[in-house]
Amino acid sequence: MSEIIVAELKPVGEFGSKAWCEACAAYGVKLLEEGELPRDIAWGFSEIYTHPPARLLSDDRKLSGYYIMVKDGVISGGDGASVECRALPGFHVELQWAAICNQSGSKYGREGQRQRSLEEQEMYKAIEEYVGRSNPLEFKPRERAVWPPEIGAALGKGSEEGGGLHNIAAALQAPSPEFAEFPTTELGVPVFGSMSEAQKQTFLKMLAVKT
Repeated sequence: MSEIIVAELKPVGEFGSKAWCEACAAYGVKLLEEGELPRDIAWGFSEIYTHPPARLLSDDRKLSGYYIMVKDGVISGGDGASVECRALPGFHVELQWAAICNQSGSKYGREGQRQRSLEEQEMYKAIEEYVGRSNPLEFKPRERAVWPPEIGAALGKGSEEGGGLHNIAAALQAPSPEFAEFPTTELGVPVFGSMSEAQKQTFLKMLAVKT
């Protein structure tokens, strides 16, 4: 039984901030340490958030993101995106900060994840129609994710009851002011089609989408 009580967690920083990334990585490591992982497993998780607000970066921090990895029996993680981690089979993404920031602060289980994905696809489709071209966020094809069952069980433990790494990360996330006036779904996904013209232009700029 995990000792992590998600309901008692408090926000430590905005999505993609150093404090938040460090905390997410630390809790991810703890969840994996509590799991029953094969000693020979080699697996990595990394998320890089491109085009974040300047306040989240500094001279000493050029990249927003975090990683978790299991290699040679050692579980580690931290702020940034370890090259060693990203070379391992696992789950690795690189996408615009604004594309997932706000909705990442919502807690949910399997059904909520499915609903979030549907709403995000609707957002991307609306942006495509607005700018008049496909894939305006320039998503690159990525390798198929690798989720060993022991890893998935450890990081997702109790997710239907409010636990698991996603819900921990959501609990640790403080709101970002950019989304305060945007129309969003109940899960926090921006509703592009309901935005004013000025809001659409602001959001596209946040996404680094050329119009």
